Amino acid sequence: MFTLTHLTTPPPESLKSQVLQMVVDHFSDISPAPLTPSNPLYQLYQYVIGFEVHLYLQAMGGEEGGGARLILALDDQDPSRVLGFALYLPSPDDAEACTLVYLAVQADRRRHGIARAMLQQMLTLHPHAALACVASRVPTFETLGFRVLGARGPQVLMNTRDHASDGLVAVQDLAPIFQSKEVRQIHSYLVKKHGEKALRDAEKQRDRLLDQLARQAEAVVEERRSARLH
Repeated sequence: MFTLTHLTTPPPESLKSQVLQMVVDHFSDISPAPLTPSNPLYQLYQYVIGFEVHLYLQAMGGEEGGGARLILALDDQDPSRVLGFALYLPSPDDAEACTLVYLAVQADRRRHGIARAMLQQMLTLHPHAALACVASRVPTFETLGFRVLGARGPQVLMNTRDHASDGLVAVQDLAPIFQSKEVRQIHSYLVKKHGEKALRDAEKQRDRLLDQLARQAEAVVEERRSARLH
């Protein structure tokens, strides 16, 4: 069993470190660019998404009505252990609206209702919720009450209603992370380890994956649109 905790300020370091570890461990499940470990760029993108979540957690409570919120599922037997988390952004312009940024559950605790419980708590506070995910995850979120609205690049846009909210959310800008000294150092390390040709090939592999995901996203949108018309 598990207990849900809703945080509006940064979590204690012990819980934060577990959330960040989950982000790294479940990178391929939650990333908009879900590279596999065989791609030399995998470590780089793992770092970027981990740092992105770190920034969200660090800034919690800092913006009036607009900072990130965190729902944690904690183990009843050991409340210091995080079983799952949902990170979302409420809209300061629309009290009912929010955007789910990341959702993850420990592999050994899936199919126990943890994801559904975390989302239900989020939706109790903000029933007009949006998210973006790769096409393969659409059926999962459909069972949790989301519907397909459209596509944006490699991701399918989903919402609990048949339209997006007009409210804005403060999404983290990834450009500074990719331009950071740390990312440049990781890239240099990967070049030394794998060679420049391998990194160029990895970038082409990434681009092919994103193109494939974009086609899949468009196909899912068209499929759902056709189903609604018939």
